[in-house]
Amino acid sequence: MGSKSINPHNNLELKTEQEKFWSQEFGDEYTHRNQGKQLFAANLALFSKILALTKPFKSVIEFGANRGLNLTAIKQLFPDLEISAIEINPLAVEKLREIGGIEIYHESILDFNPQRVWDFVLIKGVLIHINPNYLTEVYDRLYASSDRYICLVEYYNPTPVEVTYRGHQGKLFKRDFAGEMLDRFNNLQLVDYGFVYHRDRQFPQDDLTWFLLEKKSE
Repeated sequence: MGSKSINPHNNLELKTEQEKFWSQEFGDEYTHRNQGKQLFAANLALFSKILALTKPFKSVIEFGANRGLNLTAIKQLFPDLEISAIEINPLAVEKLREIGGIEIYHESILDFNPQRVWDFVLIKGVLIHINPNYLTEVYDRLYASSDRYICLVEYYNPTPVEVTYRGHQGKLFKRDFAGEMLDRFNNLQLVDYGFVYHRDRQFPQDDLTWFLLEKKSE
């Protein structure tokens, strides 16, 4: 099954320096190195744990899917899921198309205007790279896109802090993303959370903390 692109933009109108950074050469370099069997296995182990906490669902969208390693792992666990992805980098979009069966929104998360909802909304290693002045916009889009679950997998810090990222300034920010979303939306509840260590003997991840949130009826 082929992939379908929605609202593809040949010339993206970018609001922030961070969007430009990821849509161009640095984003290409990330896409090239972000692959391999070990990464896939680690994702499979991670999402097996997280998705075991959910009720059955039929659709998933990932914000900032890159080449699709997370979605591929989720699809391996649930082959019949309807899969969608938002991705700003053109090379990564090409890799997503090669997978097939993915509805692709080739645009910035800050431009994404959801016209429907998905059962499970995922963002992994992306909120840390968003300009902090625009975080609430991303929170609103994550919330508006979700019919039930929102999963955040990011670097955690109890207070906002900026970290040098591969020699670059202003490109990586850690904070309590899940806590900010729980404070912003009264009907969001924390289902569970966990941490994956980079020295895990079997399935290492990059010191990521995951949070599974659920929308409850107001």
